[in-house]
Amino acid sequence: MLGGMAQTTETPARTPDGPAPRTPRAPRTPRFHRAWFVAAVTFVTIIGAAAFASLPGLLIEPLHDAFDWSRGTIGFAVSVNLALYGLTAPFAAALMDRFGIRRVVAVALTIISVGSLLTVWMTAAWQLVLFWGVLVGLGSGSMALAFAATVTNRWFVARRGLVTGILTAAGASGQLVFLPLLSWLVEHHGWRPAAVTVALAALVVVPFVWLLLRDHPADIGIAPYGGEYAEKPAPVTGAARRAVTVLFKAARTGPFWLLAGTFAICGASTNGLVKTHFIPAAHDHGMPVTAAAGLLAVIGVFDVVGTIASGWFTDRFEARRLLAVYYALRGVSLLFLPMLLAPAVHPPMLFFIVFYGLDWVATVPPTIALCREHYGEDSAIVFGWVLASHQVGAAVVAFAGGVARDVFGSYDVVWYASGALCAAAALMALVIRRTRTGSPASAGA
Repeated sequence: MLGGMAQTTETPARTPDGPAPRTPRAPRTPRFHRAWFVAAVTFVTIIGAAAFASLPGLLIEPLHDAFDWSRGTIGFAVSVNLALYGLTAPFAAALMDRFGIRRVVAVALTIISVGSLLTVWMTAAWQLVLFWGVLVGLGSGSMALAFAATVTNRWFVARRGLVTGILTAAGASGQLVFLPLLSWLVEHHGWRPAAVTVALAALVVVPFVWLLLRDHPADIGIAPYGGEYAEKPAPVTGAARRAVTVLFKAARTGPFWLLAGTFAICGASTNGLVKTHFIPAAHDHGMPVTAAAGLLAVIGVFDVVGTIASGWFTDRFEARRLLAVYYALRGVSLLFLPMLLAPAVHPPMLFFIVFYGLDWVATVPPTIALCREHYGEDSAIVFGWVLASHQVGAAVVAFAGGVARDVFGSYDVVWYASGALCAAAALMALVIRRTRTGSPASAGA
């Protein structure tokens, strides 16, 4: 049977004085480990929730035309969404320790659905900030990469780097699934049907999570993949206090600030810049919205390949050196992008899309590995705070990019500034020290 229940049948024995005391058998390792099934459920869940991440770049021009809101105003709503996405993550990781993964994720998906659906009836910019920025931001923050990190830490001891890469790639897969559909809906039917689609996609996943996801290997009597059986820890109370305590503890260490700084630049150069502003920037150069959205979807295809490969590399190579390479290559590619934008898609642009897609979130597996190496059992919460910096960086650039477009009439200055920031991130990654026990094997195992 899939996953297999642990066999705890007691083995009878006899002694000259009668039956001997019975001792339970150790939990067995199933032929197909249930951890892979949990990872598959998590993957599909993240895909279903990824529709919300596909929409911001598609909304800027339609909302600007429909309500005459400035791009800076729309960018501010997106920045609130991105910031709350990150700031909620460490508390969500602590809440998962307190209430379980299933409950937190199910509630988060419901909040995303409600927030997205309410935007259909908005008439003022503050409502966009409230519905899309606050509600969807809070819900998506609880579905952030801390979710993937928590599942990986609980269910896997071996192959953590690979699983982290696969689950991180789920967001890109969701982008691939939804972005072409949403861009078609926006172009042919307006932005409201696209918002409804996002709401329904999040809502459909809720029963899937509740029925199929499990919080801990001990819930079904098995050991984590590649590890030894351990009883399920008691619920950790004081989730908010624990998240803040872990933050203050980590903040006294140098690696935390370096990881937070590099990941802030990661967010600025991906979610804040390309995901939010690539479509309107390409449209400025005469490219149709559907074509630009298609290019972002292609980034999603190669992001899957690049992130899974990065997880494999993280199991085998030093994580900080991988980060330095990823950021350096990303910076170089962004410096060339202003010269590649044109009314039609041409081979150099396709090369950029493939190259950039491979590097999109390849930074996540080595970043999680470094959090695990330096912070042990608190690593999921520490990564939640590092992710918060990622989203704050994304939020700043989502807003600044819109303002720059309003002021300069072009996005060029933002592309060049992001390229320079990526070069700084590459240097910061090399400065992160290694622990005495840190090694590619131990960090990514």
